Amino acid sequence: MAAANSTTMSAKRAREVLGAGPLAGPAELRRAFRDAAKRAHPDRKGGDAERFREVVEAYHILQTAPVPRDRVSQPPATVSRPMVSSPTLSVPPLIAMTGGKVEHRLPDGRRVKIDLPAGMRAGDTVRVGEAELEVAIRGDGEMLVRGDDLWITVKIEPRLLAEGGRIAVETPLGRRIVWLTKKAGERGLIRLVGQGLPTRGRHRQGHLFLRLAADSATGDSAARAQLRRFAAAWAA
Repeated sequence: MAAANSTTMSAKRAREVLGAGPLAGPAELRRAFRDAAKRAHPDRKGGDAERFREVVEAYHILQTAPVPRDRVSQPPATVSRPMVSSPTLSVPPLIAMTGGKVEHRLPDGRRVKIDLPAGMRAGDTVRVGEAELEVAIRGDGEMLVRGDDLWITVKIEPRLLAEGGRIAVETPLGRRIVWLTKKAGERGLIRLVGQGLPTRGRHRQGHLFLRLAADSATGDSAARAQLRRFAAAWAA
């Protein structure tokens, strides 16, 4: 007698079979399925028909399962002020990087302070009481977030841009001494590996990109002044 063809695999087991994280979206699941199917295909060396069947079953289960999103829960707000609100939560790049408090006005008019963890990305959601807000990270041109990476514009003496040398850079993780090569000066860009937005949930560790610009002005921008304050507080 043939055994009944019933699915008993849990969603957790299905993720383990595909090698997919608990917050993997549809695109990530497709990539994980393709990789796992190639490894398990019985026509390939080391493949196995039963393992291939398990991969296909796991993908089918996860396709029909609800996809979780990164969420940050907050207690119900108690302070109110009647104002018009948007479902978008605007987060500065430094708060996205290091975490901290932001103010927001909810759709019902309440004004709240929301404590965010480090590593928020655009598209993450934050729940405050019954309201769900989608994170939007707003840069000012001199400091911005792209995906997992933080980008900062750094003013450099024209001589150093042309000849290279050691430069001191204020970052959210404190002051960094960076060696500027002539090639990097010509390119106008330096990457500090692993010093961008931190790992959180399904998000990977990001990098810090320094965009180099000739220092033609002596005044400090508001973004650079804010960055120095964060760097000093972080290092304290």
